[in-house]
Amino acid sequence: MKNEIQEIVTRLDQHSNKGEGGESMKWLFRPLLQMLAGGESVTVEDIATVTGKPVEEVKKVLQSLPSVELDEQARVVGYGLTLIPTPHHFTVDGKQLYAWCALDTLIFPTLINRSVQIESLCHGTGKSIRLTVEPDRVVSVEPSSAVVSIVTPDDMSMVRSAFCNEVHFFSSPSEARDWLNQHPEGKVLSIEDAFELGTLMGKSLEESGPSNGSCCDI
Repeated sequence: MKNEIQEIVTRLDQHSNKGEGGESMKWLFRPLLQMLAGGESVTVEDIATVTGKPVEEVKKVLQSLPSVELDEQARVVGYGLTLIPTPHHFTVDGKQLYAWCALDTLIFPTLINRSVQIESLCHGTGKSIRLTVEPDRVVSVEPSSAVVSIVTPDDMSMVRSAFCNEVHFFSSPSEARDWLNQHPEGKVLSIEDAFELGTLMGKSLEESGPSNGSCCDI
């Protein structure tokens, strides 16, 4: 399974580098998540200050992201982690946030370095699924049989529609059968394997070397 997980990471990484955000995600994504985790909208100036990038460069990157969510004042309210309700409830430090997809909920605790409570729904039955996830491990899963669906689309130019909208929780592998029949190229992973996948994906988003600096660490 470890080889399969690494293959998924490699495939997603290859296509994401050519897709939405491209290389800019390496300096933008994690700091933006950390700011959104505070439970408030994020200004362009906030992003520029934290990342050390010019305001105009930040504006240009945000304008290039078709999936980014902005409010009426052009502040960021969502990009993976969002203030706008979705089926994936993501509670951090008592603040109610949301995530675009099931895998996001497993990636983000590591990237924001926080313990998180997650509540979502089985895509097949609508039954509740609850998890507690820390930066380095999954603490609890109810039901324990829950799984996550994964796709590896060739075109990641619009990450939310291409990837996130097909990455769901299911209460068990059997509940995911219909989805697998409709998505023969897809896979279903246990929560532990999905967490490992998410951890590896998160690492691939980070720049190495001193230029990353403390701006990407809480």
